[in-house]
Formats: sequence, C-alpha cells, structure tokens
Amino acid sequence: MYKSEQLALSLKHLIESGVWKPNEKLPSLRQQAEISGFSLITVMNAYQELEAQGLIYSKEKLGYFMTEDPNTVKIAKTVILNEKIEINSTIFRYLKSIQSEDIIPFGIAFPDSQLLYSPKLMQTLGQRAKHRLSYEQMPSLPPGNLDLRKLIAQRYCMQGIPTDPSDIVITSGGLDALNLSLQTLTKPGDYILLQETVFYGAWQATEHLGLKVITIPVHPEHGLDLDAFKNAITHYPIKVCLLMLNSQNPIGFTVSDAIKLQLAKLLQEHQIYLIEDDVYEELYFGHKKPLSMKYFDQQNRVLHCSSFSKTLGAGFRVGWVYAGKFSESIQHLQLMSTLSVNSFIQNALAEYLSHRYYEKHLKTLRTTLKRLKNQYYQYLIKNLPDNCQVHYYPSGYFLWITLPAYIDGNRVYHYMLEHKVSIAPGSLFYRSEKTPHHIRINCSFELNDKTQNALDLLTQYIAHYESNP
Repeated sequence: MYKSEQLALSLKHLIESGVWKPNEKLPSLRQQAEISGFSLITVMNAYQELEAQGLIYSKEKLGYFMTEDPNTVKIAKTVILNEKIEINSTIFRYLKSIQSEDIIPFGIAFPDSQLLYSPKLMQTLGQRAKHRLSYEQMPSLPPGNLDLRKLIAQRYCMQGIPTDPSDIVITSGGLDALNLSLQTLTKPGDYILLQETVFYGAWQATEHLGLKVITIPVHPEHGLDLDAFKNAITHYPIKVCLLMLNSQNPIGFTVSDAIKLQLAKLLQEHQIYLIEDDVYEELYFGHKKPLSMKYFDQQNRVLHCSSFSKTLGAGFRVGWVYAGKFSESIQHLQLMSTLSVNSFIQNALAEYLSHRYYEKHLKTLRTTLKRLKNQYYQYLIKNLPDNCQVHYYPSGYFLWITLPAYIDGNRVYHYMLEHKVSIAPGSLFYRSEKTPHHIRINCSFELNDKTQNALDLLTQYIAHYESNP
C-alpha cells in the first residue's frame, strides 16, 4: 500500500469517528504533513483521494473542508470527480483525421450541408451583399445586431418565456456562447457538474478553464438522473451545471417537463447556475417543440445557449446566449476576445428571419431528418449483432450505439477510418479508464450506394469482431 493510501485510510477513520464537523476546515497540507510525518506530496495525494470519495471538498486558496454530513456520506459510485481533464489533444487528432474530402462523414457533428443552405437564405445573402450598410461593423458589436436580437427575443416570447432584446447576446456559434457563459460564471478550481456522457466541447471548455468536474450518469429511461444530481449537489460545492436536455448529444434523449421542473427547483434551492446547451432545440420530430429549462427559470439562474449552425449551416457560426443579468459581463469578455460576429451575416439573418422562410425551412429539415434517421435505425437493428443496442429517440440526427463490453469503440473507429469512413468513438464524449464501447453515427446523409457500403462495412466488422474478439 502506498504511503498516501495509508494516510487516506487513517484520515477516513478519523472522519468516520466524527473528529471533524460538517463543513469544518481540515488542517492545511503543511500542518497535516507536520502532524503525520509524511511529505507534502503524500498529504496532497491523500487529500485528493478523500475528495474523490466525496468525504471532503476543496476551495481555491482556502484549503480542504468536510462535506455536509461526513458520517452518512454514501455517494453513488456513478457520481465521479474528474480532477484532471485532458481531452483537447484527443479531439484535435480526431478532427484532423476526418477532414479529408474522400471520407464518408458519419462522424461529423453537423447535418449534411445539402439539407441546410436554404435557397431563400442564399437569395437573401445575395441581396444584402449589394448594400453598403450591410457591412457596417458598429451596429453589430456586442451585444449584436438589434434587429436580430429582437427576432430571437420574439421566438422566446412565443414559447412563453418573457424576453427583452437586451437579454440576448449574439455569439460566434453555440460553443462560443457556452465558453463565454462558463468564463462569466466560474473561475479556475470551481466545481462544475456535467452529464457523464456529453458533447466533447463541454470537456474542452472545462479543461481550458481549469474547472473540477463532477459527472452524473445518464438515466436509462429519463435521461437525467435526478437522484444522482441531488447526491452530487449535496456533497460537492457545485457552482454551475452545464447540461444538454433537449436532443442530447451524443445519446439523443429529451428530458421530460416534469423532471425539468424539479431540476429548476433544485437549482433555486441550492443557488446553482445552469448553462443550457440547446443547439438542437429546433430538430424535434413531434408536433410540439420541447420546452427549454429557461421556461422553468424563476430566478434567472439559467443561461440558455443556442445557435443557427445546426439548422442553417456550420459556416454561419452565429449563436446566442440568453444572458439576462450577465449580459454586460459576457459583452465585456467578447470585446476582449472575439470582438463581434460578422456584421454582414448578422444583417442577412435578421432579414431572413423577418419572413416565414425559416419556419418553412425548419419544417422541411425536420421531415427529412426524421425519414433518414428511421432508415438508418431500421438498417442497423437488422444488421448489427443482437447484443448491440441502438438508442433511438425522436429528434436530431445521431444514433448512439452501445457495443458489447469487449468491443473497443476506438478500434472500430480506427478500422473504419482506414477504409475512408469516419464515425465518432465514445471516448470523445466521456472520461473513463474503461474500454470505450460506444460509437455515434451521423445519419443525416441520404442512403445511396456509397453510404450503404459504408454501413455494410461497419456492421460486418462489428460482427467479425464479435466472433473474433
């Protein structure tokens, strides 16, 4: 047994005997080194081990503290402290590997571009390009084009969410909205809560900002595990959550209104902020658009982030955040970094959205994505081995596939890449030492000979892997 493990075990016994009270400050690292006779490194490793077990927590520059109730803390094994996040290099290698035009892009995050660029939008861009005022930068500086913010605010109001244009800040895409929101609400060392399986951009942001990440599992039926959520916010000083609750990427579930309401009450009770990533909000298949968490927000604790990138094309890179009282803080960060979103694009989008063109485009897009997703799903459940699970939810354009535990999703990814087909391995979406046995498929592409052959290759390789693990 390592010295740090010995010390952690000894301190755990002291904790269980009630030596320290809830939220009481523990001896500093230096003090504990003097008491125990161990080195500072050993003490630090022991404290970090106790923190990972949920027995203590840390505050930047203040030290380590007991949790709320150290005698009864029984944190579910699925609630995990991710002390050190290192994913940016993994994502960089992945994104570089799928850039070739020869690759069938089942692994990309955006829908097939052929579905996105509406003729009316192209026409609007051409018309606006002729007007000198379309290029004026000053009206488009943070918080962004007023006409565009008015139109976005109107869309919130139509959903029953009272909104003023001043609540909206235009950003350079959805990821920019998330990053700016996180920078506004956190500082290095703060605790943030994520879903165990989440869009890799969230992992990137937490790594960049030096945040401590607590993850909770995905509920197999409801999507969000409320019990795990309550457990985590009780035993860790969570400052902010970053969650995707509608058409979640990569799995695809949408959390019910009943759970969203309970979540809103917990945020209010524990004074926690929520950054809601809702970039897929328009890609639902039913008749009714799912409500965002902003609808249930009574104390301005939700920053709602969305984008036009998934509906009008990645090239536009125009998103926004419903920032409310944090609007000025986010604008300040913008002026010190990205400055502003392209003024011409903002003007063109304002013109386009002022008509019914966007609603017609969305209707066609939803119909097409639903048809394609159903086709891919039927093919995969027919051709994959029975012990593979294809998760289907009525929204978006991703299918999340659970492979048998002995099949390495990274190995499947590399094999397919060798044959000019990209898929997204599970390792992009969750941090685990276990073998990643999930893959994500983008099913927004028409099934023709080329894409059909790619799917055949995937299912045949998995079947072969199963028989020759």
